[in-house]
Amino acid sequence: MEREARDKMNYTIATLGSHSALQILKGAKDEGFSTIAICEKGREKPYRSFRVADEVITLNSFSELPKIDGKLKERNAILIPHGTYTGVLSQEAIENLDVNYFGNRKILRWEYDRTMQRAWLKKAGLTLPKIFRKPEEIDRAVIIKFFGAHGGKGFFLAKTSEEFYRKIKAKEAKQYVIQEYVLGAPMYMHYFYSPLTDELEVMSFDKRYESNVDSIGRIAAKDQLDMGLETSYNIAGNVPVVVRESLLPQIFEMGEAVVKASKRLEKHGIIGPFSLETVITPELKFYVFEISARIVAGTNLFINGTPYTDLRYGEPMSTGRRIAREIKIAIENKQLDKVLM
Repeated sequence: MEREARDKMNYTIATLGSHSALQILKGAKDEGFSTIAICEKGREKPYRSFRVADEVITLNSFSELPKIDGKLKERNAILIPHGTYTGVLSQEAIENLDVNYFGNRKILRWEYDRTMQRAWLKKAGLTLPKIFRKPEEIDRAVIIKFFGAHGGKGFFLAKTSEEFYRKIKAKEAKQYVIQEYVLGAPMYMHYFYSPLTDELEVMSFDKRYESNVDSIGRIAAKDQLDMGLETSYNIAGNVPVVVRESLLPQIFEMGEAVVKASKRLEKHGIIGPFSLETVITPELKFYVFEISARIVAGTNLFINGTPYTDLRYGEPMSTGRRIAREIKIAIENKQLDKVLM
């Protein structure tokens, strides 16, 4: 045990102070690691107040992360990715970081580019909403999504090409996908794949609390029309979900298919946490409309664990802590090369 403790002390868990950093850093401390929060100037307080960071490094902007690459390497830091990374850094910048990085950084390109993302999900054999190549093809309700991880910001609905062109004028982002809008219950499924054991774990489920789409239902249809309201999908928070138990076998199969497909796309495939973003129709059919190839903010609900992690672990186990546990096991078994890429 003394050797294991020394081995852990040789490494520090670090991440950008945003998205799911509180959970990542708390989980790391629970597993015995020291921690670094990399914060934008003026946004350090949560990480000090909640006592999850042993050290805070301040930047003017997260985009300056490559400038402290050497500093992090000197501390033998292991960087944990989350949604902010793909929002502020290019894929090239992420791949060029020299600091230890948890997971397979090359897989993030398959998340960022929605065309590549769809190819991944199709290779996994999942059911996907229809994609329209150009606005003139729109013949039903569609949702327009922009590339990158921006928490649903800017997404909008349209029913015709005319409506599309009218709404797109106000948007700054240029890369987008026009996707069929499938009616059903939204369900975000959180997984963890361990290359150490070659096992997939189901961690938790959530649905998003989005502004203003989740408040429009309080307003009568007539008032909505009178007010000229248009829906938006900017994520304000997340709501926990416990899934119907009879669906769990299919949910495991979907996650396993994604892992298997990822290994055909990139050497070593996906490592650690990922999420399938789905809609379940009244016929209980899953449509998968997105994948996040790293920890998602919906797991922040579960710092003390979920019904599913309680069944498996019998102790508080967030996705953030599960990442740290994987790193700890890899250190103890001299297999870090299997989880840091």
